Amino acid sequence: MDMALQAHRPVRCRAALFRNERGNLKIRPFVGFFPNGRIPLPCHLSLWQNGYTASGVSFRVDATADFSRRKQRKTSTARPKESSTRGFTPKPPAKSITNKSDQKSNDEGDEGPGTVTRDHPAQSLDTFELKFESDEKISAEEAEESVAEITQDSKFDKTSNGTAGRIKEAVEVPQKKGTSSVKADDIYLAITEKENLSTDVEEITNCDAKLKAERETILKEEMEMNLRRAEIERLAEENFARGENMFIYPHAVKPDEDVEIFLNRSLSTLRDESDILVMGSFNDWRWKSFTLRLNKTHLNGDWWSCLIHVPKESYKIDFVFFNGQDMYDNNNNNDYSVPIEGGMDTFAFEDFLLEEKRLELDKLAREETERERQAEEQRRKEAEEAASEADRAQARVEMKKQRGILQELMRKSPKSVDGVWYIEPSDFKGQDLVRLYYNRSSGPLVHCNELWIHGGYNNWRDGLSISGRLVKSERKDGDWWYANFIVPDGALLLDWVFADGPPQHAGLYDNNGRLDFHAIVPMSVPEEVYWVEEELKIYKKLQEERRKREEAIHAKAKKTAHMKAKTKERTLKSFLLLQKHIVYTDPLEVNAGDTVKIFYNPSNTVLNGKPEVWFRCSFNRWTHRMGPLPPQRMLPAENGSLVKTIVKVPLDAYMMDFVFSESEDGGIFDNKDGMDYHIPVLGGIVKEPPMHIVHVAVEMAPIAKVGGLGDVVTSLSRAVQDLNHNVDIILPKYDCLNLSNVKDLQFNRSFPWGGVEIKVWHGKVEGLSVYFLEPQNGFFWRGCIYGCNNDGERFGFFSHSALEFLLQSGFHPDIIHCHDWSSAPVTWLYKDHYTHYGLSKARIVFTIHNLEFGAQLIGKAMAYADKATTVSQTYSKEVSRNPVIAPHLHKFHGILNGIDPDIWDPYNNKFIPVPYTPENVVEGKRAAKEALQQRLNLKKADLPLVGIITRLTHQKGIHLIKHAIWRSLERNGQVVLLGSAPDPRIQNDFVNLANQLHSSHADRARLVLSYDEPLSHLIYAGADFILVPSIFEPCGLTQLTAMRYGSIPVVRKTGGLYDTVFDVDHDKVRAQAQGLEPNGFNFDGADSAGVDYALNRAISAWYDGREWFNSLCKRVMEQDWSWNKPALDYLELYHAARK
Repeated sequence: MDMALQAHRPVRCRAALFRNERGNLKIRPFVGFFPNGRIPLPCHLSLWQNGYTASGVSFRVDATADFSRRKQRKTSTARPKESSTRGFTPKPPAKSITNKSDQKSNDEGDEGPGTVTRDHPAQSLDTFELKFESDEKISAEEAEESVAEITQDSKFDKTSNGTAGRIKEAVEVPQKKGTSSVKADDIYLAITEKENLSTDVEEITNCDAKLKAERETILKEEMEMNLRRAEIERLAEENFARGENMFIYPHAVKPDEDVEIFLNRSLSTLRDESDILVMGSFNDWRWKSFTLRLNKTHLNGDWWSCLIHVPKESYKIDFVFFNGQDMYDNNNNNDYSVPIEGGMDTFAFEDFLLEEKRLELDKLAREETERERQAEEQRRKEAEEAASEADRAQARVEMKKQRGILQELMRKSPKSVDGVWYIEPSDFKGQDLVRLYYNRSSGPLVHCNELWIHGGYNNWRDGLSISGRLVKSERKDGDWWYANFIVPDGALLLDWVFADGPPQHAGLYDNNGRLDFHAIVPMSVPEEVYWVEEELKIYKKLQEERRKREEAIHAKAKKTAHMKAKTKERTLKSFLLLQKHIVYTDPLEVNAGDTVKIFYNPSNTVLNGKPEVWFRCSFNRWTHRMGPLPPQRMLPAENGSLVKTIVKVPLDAYMMDFVFSESEDGGIFDNKDGMDYHIPVLGGIVKEPPMHIVHVAVEMAPIAKVGGLGDVVTSLSRAVQDLNHNVDIILPKYDCLNLSNVKDLQFNRSFPWGGVEIKVWHGKVEGLSVYFLEPQNGFFWRGCIYGCNNDGERFGFFSHSALEFLLQSGFHPDIIHCHDWSSAPVTWLYKDHYTHYGLSKARIVFTIHNLEFGAQLIGKAMAYADKATTVSQTYSKEVSRNPVIAPHLHKFHGILNGIDPDIWDPYNNKFIPVPYTPENVVEGKRAAKEALQQRLNLKKADLPLVGIITRLTHQKGIHLIKHAIWRSLERNGQVVLLGSAPDPRIQNDFVNLANQLHSSHADRARLVLSYDEPLSHLIYAGADFILVPSIFEPCGLTQLTAMRYGSIPVVRKTGGLYDTVFDVDHDKVRAQAQGLEPNGFNFDGADSAGVDYALNRAISAWYDGREWFNSLCKRVMEQDWSWNKPALDYLELYHAARK
């Protein structure tokens, strides 16, 4: 018997089962290419009915990995591992696959299967062949057993994942007539059960379709590859013929695709180099650099190439070739560049970069926030540990103190006092019920009919914890009474007194001659145990008190920050709406990346009546990378008086800048009187670069304050610094400085000027950087700020030394801001001298706080300054005709002062009894009024209270103040005045008035003729009205502070008073133009009738409409009179000076 088996790579053949017209069963093979890379063998199996005989049968066995686990119909006996199936012997592998079937024709003449050979170039098949020839008759059972044994034979191929391989073979089973033949059904069932062959014709058809599609794809790719090769060969020949050493393929480069770069080395400066590399980037060398090695190509000539992937964000490829070291081919210093079709343009790429930067900044911000959170958590943890240790130390100290006191009491305390008191039983401990006996006749309660014990323990540790009424005892040896009580747990010592009544209702006591009664607890807990527990209790109590205190502070700080943020938000919105009668945007808040509509009303400007209006715009203070946008003709809006246009705001914008003109070429411009129109852009990825502002001043609150100048220097500087700009202040180092408010004061340097050594000191005041100049000539060692006979010389020297300090220190500020006559010389000294020495970058801004002093110096400063301001718009109009101002109106602006909301804050104020906000203004002011009345010994009554806080000078309207005091008293009100006069005659006059009022109205009038900061806070909070009847007032801060505390201002219409106080009866329209509501009472004249008109209406409103009056107090508190808006105005002025 000779048998051969062919084994090869695992394949799978799904046979289809059919029954022919004679009833015969056939398994038809699928012969073709399988897309999974396996090569199936042909198989053909004809199964005849039992009535027919055949010389043999040929079939294929396909075993799957789970075949051995399936339920077997019959089980074959296992063979030894080294044995093989009967009649099978292995044969060396072959390169072809042969399936033989030698079958004689049957009586019907059916065609027998032949030999099929399949070779596939993509497959490498290892096969071996086994032959089977026999004349023996094989029963069905034997054939089935053979199939099973073949399937389970150990010589199977294995796939890489461990799945059993499939064996394909031709098995010939000879069969003679007259012998028992193999039934076709039995063979079929054995095959299907053992091998789980699929008969799904539809799957085979689908597989065939996929095969066809893959063949077509392969053919198409081969054709494209041939075309590509031919095209590249053609390009290489053409470029070489033209002497060009570089080309790309494909010629049209598109984003997010591959491109091949070719270099002819022989035409390059790298002709002698063995290594050729390309170094490049995209979009003008701004995006995704690369360095790749070129390889020698198959092309004719010395062509080298490499493949580059083009990013989707690209519009150009930039590159050079080099040898990996220092030899380059850079296209004659022009670099190689290839444009990319269909990608981003330069503007789109700029936006893409900006968006990438925004994402990066967002990531960095999140990381920074997380770092800050972790750092804050670490600080909090360390602070908690330190505080806990401090609490432990304090508890230990407190325990030792209590222990010393208690031990001294215990040392002196008896168990009983004969004839006075004793306790039964004499030995007791905590939680025991004891009886305390008291001899009434032994003390001051001898005649009392009722006796009570008021007691505690351990030196009254928990206060009054024992109380009870004494009962008459039956003892006959005295007037004995007793009370039963339980000894407190943990008591070492009992403390008590006797009284004639229960707690809170007793009038007479026996307290042992003010020493109280004490008795030792004989069986108390050990002292050491008690004091360890006591220290722990004290520690826990301290911790709880600290926790509550910190929570309250945190909650208050959080609420304060929230209120400040909301106020700032409202102010910004008001700032944007303030020019709505001329220009506004939709949306109102402009965000980077938005498309914004601009609406303009030319009828309110110099372009009124012009047939056309053109819009000219840029960004970032006219410095944006795109430059000014092309002029746009504005179109009529739905509202007939308005015109509009649309602007796309770039992502890197922080400010939108624009002006309007009558034509495309220009003509007449509306540029907001040279300031231009500016609208902040929110959410941009680029922040406004900070300016460096240096203030040169002779006053600064709170360390060197005389008047409002000192407040402005400090508060304006803080507000500008809060807007992320850098601020320094240069101030004389007076010997009368309040150094307690200067932090980290230390010597900085010294320099000579004018033959004098000038020492420089540096410190922090209210969070601001301050340089103190101390010339060693004694100019500022006078014990005062003003009042010397050579003040002009002193401050002139200071102005010159301030500029010298800036020069020698290497400072290059953007703005030098000087104030009033005292630092006016800075303007001309800078322009005449220091611009030539290296300080040319700075621009000079000069502010007039009060024109009444130093007019000549002010006039000269106006001529030299780049921009000039005064402290309110109305005051700027009032002084505009002054000869020192009139020639310079083109650069003269009025900017209202503000107040510092942190200094003047009724919610965080240690000088008033109850913190308050607009929500509880009524309760807060009521408590403050009561505290004020109590402090000044005024009648504690609900009366209208008029407050006056001022310097007593003629400018402040002292004759109107006197009249207002008497008028308020006539209206049954109360009056409080705080202030002093620099003129002794005025001071004496008010001293006499104070004495007179003390005699006639002591319970309703009080004049405090001195400076008292804490009292000023209490007056602002406790007064219902604050009177400011100034004859002239450049700005005035008193009325602004009054409104911060919910007090209603009563003022004369002048300067800043007119700009900030809007009469509730007459100024509604004027207030609305400023985005406000009426907030007080004002009058015109400078006589008593004017004061009466305003004061009478105010007091009547208090009496007649208390609910309305309270709502007015709430309203004025909600108005923002801080530096939020003035700081924005000053920044606009600074930028205009630099433009």
